[in-house]
Amino acid sequence: MQSLAGTSVVVIGAGVGGLSTACYLADAGADVRVVEKNEQLGGRASRLEAEGFRFDMGPSWYLMPDVFERFFGDFDRTPSDYYELTRLDPHYRLFFKDGEDATPTDGTGEGPRADRIDITPDRERTKELFEEYEEGAGDALERYLEKSRENYEVGMTHFVYEDRSRLRDFVDLNVARQARGLSLLGSMQGHVENYFDHPRLQQIMQYTLVFLGGSPTNTPALYNLMSHVDFNLGVWYPDGGIGAVIDAIADLGAELGVEYDTGRPVTAIKGRAGAFLLETPEGPLRPDLVVSNADYAHTELELLAPDRRGYDEEYWESRTYAPSAFLLYLGVEGDVDELAHHTLVLPPEWQSHFDQIFEDPQWPDDPAYYLCVPSETDDTVAPDGHSALFVLVPIAPGLEDTPERRESYRERILDDVARHTGVELRDRIVLEERFCVEDFANRYNSYRGTALGLAHTLRQTALFRPPHRSKAVDGLYFVGGDTTPGIGMPMCLISGELTAEAVLEDRGGPEPR
Repeated sequence: MQSLAGTSVVVIGAGVGGLSTACYLADAGADVRVVEKNEQLGGRASRLEAEGFRFDMGPSWYLMPDVFERFFGDFDRTPSDYYELTRLDPHYRLFFKDGEDATPTDGTGEGPRADRIDITPDRERTKELFEEYEEGAGDALERYLEKSRENYEVGMTHFVYEDRSRLRDFVDLNVARQARGLSLLGSMQGHVENYFDHPRLQQIMQYTLVFLGGSPTNTPALYNLMSHVDFNLGVWYPDGGIGAVIDAIADLGAELGVEYDTGRPVTAIKGRAGAFLLETPEGPLRPDLVVSNADYAHTELELLAPDRRGYDEEYWESRTYAPSAFLLYLGVEGDVDELAHHTLVLPPEWQSHFDQIFEDPQWPDDPAYYLCVPSETDDTVAPDGHSALFVLVPIAPGLEDTPERRESYRERILDDVARHTGVELRDRIVLEERFCVEDFANRYNSYRGTALGLAHTLRQTALFRPPHRSKAVDGLYFVGGDTTPGIGMPMCLISGELTAEAVLEDRGGPEPR
């Protein structure tokens, strides 16, 4: 017998976490409706389509394929039932600006071009590359990745898929035994320095921090597990892009009976378990239970009355937030073969960029940034003879975001791309869209316009993140990147499972299968 049969649930927000929760609750027998304020499903994983170009507006890396396999496996399906995967080679390309090994540009007289390296699926080739920078670095890479693999396997099994949201969950001999040897404390900067001296090698091992919304100095060393994700599990591309993954999760939900309402914002949450009232412009909804995948702070501060909030304004003001972003979505004539599908451009001293995000918020003087060129892999995302790409510059949330600032920073970034990668885009652009702090705030109701949510600092990890259960309203639950296990598509998929487990535990049913 399905344990939630006859129970109605509304999921507010159709991000990855909300779509995941909807699947699990529908599978348990609930009548589930997902309501989304925007015109499409996916939350931050939206798509932009115009003039024959298609862009994933948010997540663009398909990492941790094991998480997606587990998710679909929970419903007796596989990802290949919905989409195919291509392993990228190279995984990604890096340009190190004005480095010691830089070569002159092609007669422009504008100074050196950045040193370029590729990280490929070939481990031995990567070790040789590391050795070119530092004697013994190849063996150090093997040791580092073994520690990363251990952290990943133990961490995922005992600390990610199990929701340890209370202190007593950690005061357990078995938990202590599993945690022994994990790199729980210290910063990523200190941890990486134990293995590599060369700053470029340190940057290669730390670039994944962008997916966690942190910096090398404020992210716990535990997250060296991301290197296992990168080097061992690989970097993949789902045919059709990340949007195809969103379609797959939504299609699975529909097969399980989930209904979707887009273009329907929720403006207030009233009532409690068994008697909720959700206000929307199209009229009220009256579910038994509510799961909010809307921004956690937005839900608490804008949708709930003050006496029904678990956290006040002071709490949200005191948090450390992941960066926002300055984004350029560009359709250009011709090829951009100097760029790989995933390309990172890094300055020699990137800590100053992180400082201008977390310590002294301002537009970065010498930015680190990311270029995504899906047309290098997928010829359906751009018209014939054209390329689709976007540029993402992490910036501090809450920065002043004016048209004049966007224009001037656009010019700076296009100059930087040309100088350090050799790709001149300016005269080839046939389509351009921009997205920045104000857009994140308006489109996604994100606090201070953060692109990701709460950063993964030591004080905002595991039990220190806001819980899946409302602290003040019976029957109200939360899901998404601000809850455990945290930021990123795989983590939000798991967050959906953990939220469903909380619902089933509270309502007397078995956990999701």
